[in-house]
Amino acid sequence: MRSKKGFLKLSPRCRLGLLVLVILYMSATVGCGGGASNPGESATSRLAEGTVSATGNPLVAQYTISTPAQATVAVQFGPTANYGFLTSPQASPAQGGAVTVLVAGMKQNTLYHMQAIVTYKDGSQQWDIDHTFQTGSIPPARVPKLRVTTAPGGNPTPGVELLSLTPGPTAQLLALAVDPAGNIIWYCDYDGSLGIPQPIKLLSNGHMLMVLYLVGSPGGTVQEVDLACNVVRQFNYNDLNQKLKGAGYSLQVYSIDHDIVSLPNGHLLLITTDSRVLTDLPGYPGQTTVLGNAIVDLDANNNPVWVWDAFDHLDVNRHPMYFPDWTHANALVYSADDGNLLLSMRHQSWVLKIDYQNGSGSGDVLWKLGYQGDFDLSSGLPSDWFYGQHDANFASSNSTGDFQLALFDNGNYRILDSGGTTCGTTSPCYSAPSVFEVNETTRTASRKWFFQTPYSWWGGVTRVLPNSNVFVDETTPLDLNLTGSRVMEVTQNPTPTVVWQLEIDGQNSYRTIHLPSLYPEVQW
Repeated sequence: MRSKKGFLKLSPRCRLGLLVLVILYMSATVGCGGGASNPGESATSRLAEGTVSATGNPLVAQYTISTPAQATVAVQFGPTANYGFLTSPQASPAQGGAVTVLVAGMKQNTLYHMQAIVTYKDGSQQWDIDHTFQTGSIPPARVPKLRVTTAPGGNPTPGVELLSLTPGPTAQLLALAVDPAGNIIWYCDYDGSLGIPQPIKLLSNGHMLMVLYLVGSPGGTVQEVDLACNVVRQFNYNDLNQKLKGAGYSLQVYSIDHDIVSLPNGHLLLITTDSRVLTDLPGYPGQTTVLGNAIVDLDANNNPVWVWDAFDHLDVNRHPMYFPDWTHANALVYSADDGNLLLSMRHQSWVLKIDYQNGSGSGDVLWKLGYQGDFDLSSGLPSDWFYGQHDANFASSNSTGDFQLALFDNGNYRILDSGGTTCGTTSPCYSAPSVFEVNETTRTASRKWFFQTPYSWWGGVTRVLPNSNVFVDETTPLDLNLTGSRVMEVTQNPTPTVVWQLEIDGQNSYRTIHLPSLYPEVQW
């Protein structure tokens, strides 16, 4: 190698030429953008700077960058250049090209830093430069009144809370997400005339899926929206009825409501309400219009391919509460282990297992879990069953055989003794977020865990978190005068303690759930 002294002896023209060669060599080996972690195609290809722009949602940014070859793009972001939050990766076109990532999870009126991470097929990476984005504000009158309390020494589960609320005294937000401190970090400003969200679910593609319905009237709209709340897909109950008729089904629905399931094969399962006019039912002389529930399976083109109707499978003369709103289903759950379905029927105080078999099943009711159903309860006490329940969901990794089922036991008309005495007559009603051990082989069940709470006559959530704590949503607790709601993380032990609590003034929470983040497969 030529020494520094020898370099200086060269003529000025030669020294300049040598410097140019060194600079070109370094540019070719280091690459452009933020650099590459491994040698490969990304290390010798130029990564142009991305751009960050606003969307119609003041809390969501649009980050666009072009990749020189096939790659995935994720964006790290945070209030400083240390970032701390990450989006899901988005794939580029096959030969490279523009990729747009919607960045959500930011507080209002805050400056954020963000940077794209480009990962190529060979595992090498490049980073864009750091960009900044200033979030906007939400009109104060639209922000729900939220109060967060964390117990001394409490360590709430990281992630976000996804809220679906009822209207309050002003035009408050109904579909939103908050961080553990109670800061709004996402919302969807949908057309409020369509109803309230029943519920909101995060899809595997990063979009949100909502059922919007005004209780008590014909209707129901399904919307798939991106994180900026742009509508990607939409249909309503009229569209569904036309599809049902065209496919040769006799079912015509009154509404789409309460729950929706996105299946791994791209199908959607809907809970719908339909009605039949029945004559001279016991205790109901003359004609009675009875409301029941049906399940409709839609393929990727929204065509119905499988239908189940409660009127064809259950006895209409069993109606323990609120007849002629006969069944009032409010949760639908897919059993991945056998391809069947669980349907929670609030007004029957039952959870049914239905023979679906991934769309080829007979629709037969395989069993009924609950009071007067097909299972023996280990305690033998009718009061330990659930009544008027909401949000049945699997709380174990398996969904067949001996499994755990979590639900919010609202306690409506709870049976207290073998004589059929109900709560509210000799003793007050109460609610109980609960986890049941269910053995479908022996047809036995036991209440594994419960937490007695003030009576909440409708709504509610019980979900077991990864750390075994339990996430609870009390939709209308009596101690909040039925006008507010309470969300908690509590320990799962015989004497539960509250780790974290969110109270919402003036709005009921139909179904608030905990998510690891606003992005699939990402933990914040």
